[in-house]
This record gives sequence, C-alpha cells and structure tokens, in this order.
Amino acid sequence: MYKVYLVGFMGSGKSAIGRRLSFFLKMPYYDMDKEIVRLQNRTIPEIFEQEGEAYFRKVETDFLENFRNESCIISTGGGVAMNEKNIEVMRRTGLVLYLDATFEDIWMRIKSDKNRPIVQNSTKEELEQLYKTRKWFYKKAAHITIRTEHRPLRQITEYAGYQVNRLKGE
Repeated sequence: MYKVYLVGFMGSGKSAIGRRLSFFLKMPYYDMDKEIVRLQNRTIPEIFEQEGEAYFRKVETDFLENFRNESCIISTGGGVAMNEKNIEVMRRTGLVLYLDATFEDIWMRIKSDKNRPIVQNSTKEELEQLYKTRKWFYKKAAHITIRTEHRPLRQITEYAGYQVNRLKGE
C-alpha cells in the first residue's frame, strides 16, 4: 500500500494536480475535504460553524488514520500539516509532496472563493501571515517540495509523477 499526499496552502493546486496525477499514474484520487464533506454529510463551513475548528482538525486526523487501505493520491486540506500526528501518519503511510506556490499566485486563486470560511473571514494580510506560518509545517511534512511558480500544470504533474515512480522502486 502506497499513498501519495499532496500538501500545501489552500489554492496551491493540490486538487488540480491530484486529479492530473491520478490519470498520469493510473491511481485513484481523493480530495480529503470532499471525502470529509461526504462522510460528515455537511459542508466544511457548516462543520466549522456547528462544531468549531478543533473538531474539524480531529476529523482530518481520523480520516488520515482510517481512510482506505489502498494505493491512492490524496489532496489534503490546507491545515492538515499543522498537526504533528498528521505529519507522522502521512510520512509513515506514503510519500508527501509539498506544492510550494507563491502567496501572490495563491491569492489570485482564492480571494473570491465562498467555500473557504477562512478566506471570507480574513484580510489579505492575515492570510499572508497564515501562509508564512504554515509554510514551515509543509516543509517539515514533505519528502519532496515542488515549486509551482511559472510552471504549467502538466509540467508539475509530470515532475510529481516522476518522483513518485522513482521512489516507489525503493
């Protein structure tokens, strides 16, 4: 069993790369946030509103510990790597790829996204501070960091696929 986890800040391209990587490597792909929404039968904004962030973070950890015993690609939520236990589970059960995008690229993608509670309730400056704080955790979680700036999705996908295939053989 071999999982490939994509970590990075919201809007860094985890879902877009995950879908393409699934096709490229012929492995199933799961978006962690979408799976949590399905399992909880409510949206992430609803979970945050009804239960709070601490509850949501526990749901993320439970997901990582118990999700499907199969080789697959999982794009994680932006806050997953903030938890030591999550980092340990991901590193133990698979390969962690950090999609390292610039804050300006991310801001252009997320600034008007209504499905991200944190974007709706934060200023650009607050989000940039969160980005800077989280970056250290993504690097700590990652086996491999992939810089995405000025690179087309195809090139990022091919590089990620090359790394997965290279390390699968070990």
